[in-house]
Amino acid sequence: MGRIGFQEILIVFGLVLLIFGPSKLPEIGKSLGKGIREFKQATNDITNSVNNEETSADKKS
Repeated sequence: MGRIGFQEILIVFGLVLLIFGPSKLPEIGKSLGKGIREFKQATNDITNSVNNEETSADKKS
């Protein structure tokens, strides 16, 4: 449970195609990719910030 299979992906893709049409799919894909990229960058920034604070705290001790 909780895993998305190939059939579910096809159903979602088919629904998106019906709702938005084939001309909007590249825009949707580009926006989705950009959003994922920004999310990864923000996650990496937060992780680096936490690691730097831990390193600073260890050096002070």
